[in-house]
Amino acid sequence: MKFDYDLFVIGGGSGGVRAARVAAQGGARVALAEEDRYGGTCVIRGCVPKKLMVFASEFPDMMSDAQAFGWTVHAGGFDWPVFKSKLHAELDRLEGVYRNILKSNGVDSHDARATLADAHTVELSTGARFTAKHILVATGGHPVKPDLPGVEHALTSNDMFHFEALPKSILINGGGYIACEFAGILNGLGVEVTQYYRGAQILRGFDSEARGLVSEEMIQSGIDLHLGTNVLEMTPAKGGTSVKASNGITKTFETVMFATGRAPNSSDMGLEAAGVKLGRKGEIVVDEYSQTSVPSIYAIGDVTDRVNLTPVAIREAMGFVETVFNGNPTPVDHHLIPTAIFTQPEMGTIGLSEEDAREIEPVEIYCSSFKPMQQSFAGRSARVMMKLIVSVASRKILGCHIVAPGAGEMIQLAGIAVKMGATKEDFDRTVAVHPTMAEEIVTMKTPTRVS
Repeated sequence: MKFDYDLFVIGGGSGGVRAARVAAQGGARVALAEEDRYGGTCVIRGCVPKKLMVFASEFPDMMSDAQAFGWTVHAGGFDWPVFKSKLHAELDRLEGVYRNILKSNGVDSHDARATLADAHTVELSTGARFTAKHILVATGGHPVKPDLPGVEHALTSNDMFHFEALPKSILINGGGYIACEFAGILNGLGVEVTQYYRGAQILRGFDSEARGLVSEEMIQSGIDLHLGTNVLEMTPAKGGTSVKASNGITKTFETVMFATGRAPNSSDMGLEAAGVKLGRKGEIVVDEYSQTSVPSIYAIGDVTDRVNLTPVAIREAMGFVETVFNGNPTPVDHHLIPTAIFTQPEMGTIGLSEEDAREIEPVEIYCSSFKPMQQSFAGRSARVMMKLIVSVASRKILGCHIVAPGAGEMIQLAGIAVKMGATKEDFDRTVAVHPTMAEEIVTMKTPTRVS
């Protein structure tokens, strides 16, 4: 059978665009459909605008530190409309880059919603139909809100970049990295931030000691954090939204945001009718080569709900192209992925938490917490932490956890060593770079505890 395309990609985010570009560069006839903006969650409503907001929110402390270091600082207040205008101009520029990448590589782009008519046929919302030898679903995910009274009055992370004016107060409900990052951002921009989380500690799944320090520092910075607290109901009120919580407090906030989970964009796409198996949360079930239960259909990125990170989606895209178009079966390695949480302070992490490692084998824990030179000199009490989890038997570093300004930068480099299987003695043999915060990673000689 002759197909219109060798590959039809549904979704114009980081993963979909990468797969389309690389396949096309190899000579494949490729088309891509995107119903919203090109760039996906990361570029348009996630990593990129969030990180720019993180940068903006850090200047109050920088200016305070500058004064402590002898500088005369004359700074006005934060002008949200000026920043917002520049932010959206940058997102427009990046979307243009993504569109041009596809165009310059000969990919046919369709600004339309795509659904599956069958295992080899894509139908667009424009009415057009195309056949393809292979179909790749890379539709990502979206934030979801819980089912409770008045939740329609709340925002999600998608709305955080579109305020006409910054609210005076906000309740952020959730304890994951998105909730904690936006709590830090808005607090830094001068918003009165309250955060409710139903669990005993924020950042569930990460190392307990590391998330404990992040929690303490968030509270020290002025975030009103309530753990073990659920929102029960919300009602419109003068000045915003009245929120009744399980801690017995009823309080009115100008704005309420929920960051309580995300779901795959897989509904109403004709997936199940085409024979594609979906998981309990609507995720597309795939094998190690990103192939679905239908041989001609593959899926990558957040819609598969494996490891929901942009660089992982890009890796999965590259593995897909290698497997399907280059004749080189390439499973994606989801083991030992370094990641950063842009809380304030940042957390960088790779490998096992202390709690998870202890359940597998005997481990040594090396941990150092201290006031970094710059903040200490400026009179701030902020603390940082460097932590290594070491296998007693093999001496390999099983986990590395950093809580500090710039932790994301540090964990990228430490991640190379951990991924290569470095031992504690390899770290010990590395000469420290002084004076830096990161030197603590190679100067901790005595375990703080053995588990």
